[in-house]
Amino acid sequence: MKIAIASGKGGTGKTTLAVNLAAMISAEHPGVRTVLTDLDVEEPNAGLFLGGETLEERGLSKEIPEWVQQRCTFCNRCREACQFNAIAVLPKTVLIFPELCHSCNACVGLCPEEALVMKDHPIGRLRHVRTGRLHFVEGELRIGEQQAVPVIKQTLDYTDQRFPQEALKIYDAPPGTSCPVIESVHEADFVVLVSEPTPFGLHDLRLSVRTMQKIGRSFGVVINRQGIGNDGVEQYCKEEGIDILGRIPDMKEIAHRYARGGLIHTLPAVKEALKEIVEGIGAKTQSAILPPKNSSQE
Repeated sequence: MKIAIASGKGGTGKTTLAVNLAAMISAEHPGVRTVLTDLDVEEPNAGLFLGGETLEERGLSKEIPEWVQQRCTFCNRCREACQFNAIAVLPKTVLIFPELCHSCNACVGLCPEEALVMKDHPIGRLRHVRTGRLHFVEGELRIGEQQAVPVIKQTLDYTDQRFPQEALKIYDAPPGTSCPVIESVHEADFVVLVSEPTPFGLHDLRLSVRTMQKIGRSFGVVINRQGIGNDGVEQYCKEEGIDILGRIPDMKEIAHRYARGGLIHTLPAVKEALKEIVEGIGAKTQSAILPPKNSSQE
């Protein structure tokens, strides 16, 4: 099962839900190999709540063209082939803009003089940590890089290659509805949209719902900080026939633990909400997410 935790805006509690859902399942269900993957690569912060032993750390890169001056005849075909304006051909030089390049290889393949060759360009890093029975994988975009999607894709590829299909994979997706979100959720079996019961939360939830409907993802809604704002989110979900999987209450103790970098899944009210969310996902997907507690698996 692959479950993506997403939100239309930042600050709704997406990471809080992802981290504590994964921590609760790994603690209470040792038979489940649980993997939490932080795909919010522009500002990953799930690791702030988790310690553990680093199992692997590696750099991430993408291929970009490199100009070979002595071979070039300045025919301009590479610039014409590039759909992303990553190449500029000047009278005496060719400029490559790595931040615009999408590594499609069109310029290299169409150059008649082989004056462009692909080389690795660093774009980020990946870290794999184990804390107790919970595995945590984090992708991080290099400062100055502008394309998050390649880092997200490589982080997902690592998670899939490192862990078998029987693992429960929880993705902490980026906020919003742009390309990084699509890359993060397009292979998920189910998407949990986290919202807050405020006008801002409702506005961005509408955008997220339309996005999930457009790409054909099954989804449900979790309301975080229940008790603030108004009932706009509740009414919207009722009118649209959207399942509310659970409600996490607005509590001072939650804020206190969060501010100290602590986990909140052990609080009775939160634990009850998380269990309700798990049951709701299972009902929507018609899948048994959690096996009996007496089963064991490393």
